Amino acid sequence: MNILMVLTSHDQLGDTGHKTGFWLEEFAAPYYVFKDAGADITLASPKGGHPPLDPKSDQPDAQTAATERFRKDPDAQQALANTRALATVKADDYDAVFYPGGHGPLWDLAEDTDSIRLIETFYAAGKAVGAVCHAPGVLRHAKTPDGQPLVKGKQVAGFTNTEEAAVGLTDIVPFLVEDALKANGGSYSQAPDWQSHAVVDGHLVTGQNPASSEAAAHAVLELLK
Repeated sequence: MNILMVLTSHDQLGDTGHKTGFWLEEFAAPYYVFKDAGADITLASPKGGHPPLDPKSDQPDAQTAATERFRKDPDAQQALANTRALATVKADDYDAVFYPGGHGPLWDLAEDTDSIRLIETFYAAGKAVGAVCHAPGVLRHAKTPDGQPLVKGKQVAGFTNTEEAAVGLTDIVPFLVEDALKANGGSYSQAPDWQSHAVVDGHLVTGQNPASSEAAAHAVLELLK
């Protein structure tokens, strides 16, 4: 069982002067769900190397059992420091792909042609495609083999407009995840803000927020059984 995890390389929060990147919990929780199930995990990012960590996800109130485990795991830290460049990755080598969130993906992965190609290839091959929190935004330009938006008519979840408003970034992000999923014809659903909510439609798995990352990863595993 080979699983590809794709992280952002983008570290600038618009023109605010603040940093962004991937959200630690949304990486660590799925990573250990997959690892504990015996999966071989490959990490990739658009630029390769060490993806930028959103500093807010490193603060005490954002820590979980998975993030604490990551801090004591030199092998996982080494893997994260040496992600493969996305352009060198082939979908044929993997059984599933999973995208952790953080705000970074809205700037780079949502527009990255290598990422879009990978998602479309995984999906067309009937392989699991998972994304959590802001990462469902990476589906924005992805199409099905017949040229329709990949999320059209599908049950989907992702970071809500009210959650974005709560973190004060509605006017900073390049687009709102909820709006993008709806605009592409997705049948969007949500739980109360900050509660776990992961949705499966065929072999597409999407999760609403950081609390949904573990549930989304388990849903991907179920598709691989």
